Amino acid sequence: MLQKMSFSRLIPFSFALCLAACATASGPTSGEETIRVGVIEQITPAVINTNQDQGVGAVVGGIAGLGLGSLIGGGTGHDVAMVLGTIGGAIAGNGVQQKRDQPLPAQQIIVRTTSGVLVQITQAINANFKPEPREAVYIEGNGENARVVPK
Repeated sequence: MLQKMSFSRLIPFSFALCLAACATASGPTSGEETIRVGVIEQITPAVINTNQDQGVGAVVGGIAGLGLGSLIGGGTGHDVAMVLGTIGGAIAGNGVQQKRDQPLPAQQIIVRTTSGVLVQITQAINANFKPEPREAVYIEGNGENARVVPK
């Protein structure tokens, strides 16, 4: 009997561990990076929305609620506690994430490369880099990972 109870409480924790591992953010990739040279044509204030991990708060909160709910009650009460814990945790986790996902102040920088192509990059404001129009800069990376850095 004791062995069966321990095993039934181990299942929610194993499930929670698997989901938490899936929710982790991937780290930066290594390898070669394209660097282009140009001059700044225009700088405009902008904002960057930070809702990239939308839903992660609800998933993590639900997992935590499931784990806590599995510790309460027995029989049907145990199942109800797990369901209510999962729902309550998901709602709480989503609320916490929404409070943390505030837009960041940014700059939209338009750079004319040495080949004459205009490139627009929106990036978070860096206090150490105060770009000026006609300043020579590097553009590191491509696509969403591109950023402007001083030359």
